[in-house]
Amino acid sequence: MPSTPLDSYSPSSAWSIFLVFLRLGLTSFGGPVAHLGYFRDEFVGRRRWLDEARYADLVALCQFLPGPASSQVGIAVGLLRGGYAGSLAAWAGFTLPSALALTLFALGIANWGDAVPPGLLHGLKIVAVAVVAQAVWGMARNLCTDGARTTIAVLTACLVLLLPNAWAQLGAIALAGLIGRLLFRAATKPPVSTIPPPAHRTVAALSLLLFFALLLVLPVLASASAIQWLALLDTFYRAGALVFGGGHVVLPLLQAEVVPNGWVTNDTFLAGYGAAQAVPGPLFTFSAFLGGSMNNGSGSVLSAAVCLVAVFIPSFLLVFGVMPFWDRLRANRDVQAALAGVNAAVVGLLLAALYDPVWTSAIFSATDFALALVALAALVVWKLPPWLVVLAGGIAGWALTALL
Repeated sequence: MPSTPLDSYSPSSAWSIFLVFLRLGLTSFGGPVAHLGYFRDEFVGRRRWLDEARYADLVALCQFLPGPASSQVGIAVGLLRGGYAGSLAAWAGFTLPSALALTLFALGIANWGDAVPPGLLHGLKIVAVAVVAQAVWGMARNLCTDGARTTIAVLTACLVLLLPNAWAQLGAIALAGLIGRLLFRAATKPPVSTIPPPAHRTVAALSLLLFFALLLVLPVLASASAIQWLALLDTFYRAGALVFGGGHVVLPLLQAEVVPNGWVTNDTFLAGYGAAQAVPGPLFTFSAFLGGSMNNGSGSVLSAAVCLVAVFIPSFLLVFGVMPFWDRLRANRDVQAALAGVNAAVVGLLLAALYDPVWTSAIFSATDFALALVALAALVVWKLPPWLVVLAGGIAGWALTALL
């Protein structure tokens, strides 16, 4: 049978792009690596919107950028396929199903928390231990490939455990980038990009300017005002702008902001993080759960939407801003070396989060530890889908509470 011709430059309407990504948003379980596999099957294999080389280059670009790589690949595909409206349609279709599910879960806990079976939320927190442990192990194998990178990861974990605040985390990332530039300067020049520029470079430059302007201005406005909406915008924008390594790494950055400020209790935070593993789509929709869980009566659909949009704004600005310049960036050895150091530090951040708050807030007994081990084996050894492990963990937590 003759192959279908490549259709990457034939435009699609925003509505048709939305429907394609909506199906993916309803069915893409398994985290960012699995999402990239689903995208490849859909856009390279089935629809032939991209060839292998262009798709691989999009993945490389989005792994280079801070933020959720799978969502950014979706935004980039939508941008290439349908312009700026197409990028928004792709994001909405892929993101809304899990965002709505987690918002409803948050509002349910806030309004009917007493009706939740005892032990169910604790079971979700125990599953979160297994999920983060799996993420640490997988990222360490890929990103800490020698003694120097492993040392950066370990020292980063020690630093953020001794100085548990957001500034220490950001400082560790910046320092690791400087060390990486000195130690890991690439010996070979990467290949030239195969991504056709989707936008004029003036628009790209303005997007990058706005990205950095918001990063600098929002903290000033938030500190000078008592308006909580500004504080939410600042917190979630910074999380989306500064998270390297995928969705799991947003955990320590957000926990350091929302829990000490009293916006969300630590138990609710971890229960929501566990529940986020049971829904399809990007893990960054955990921000919608946090917005819907805000204390002092401020948690609502509106606050969930604010947090969700704020955490994804950097992804749009970076994709719009960097795609036309990607060929130069990936050929820059200093940039690649600094990124290697940052990636090692990201492993350290997640390792520290595995201990505090994930472990310290969930494992209180030998029974808890045993359940966490079973959940980890289910994910790593038995390869069960995360949503099934989460469901089983919640039921097991409820059953153990009832029996013991």
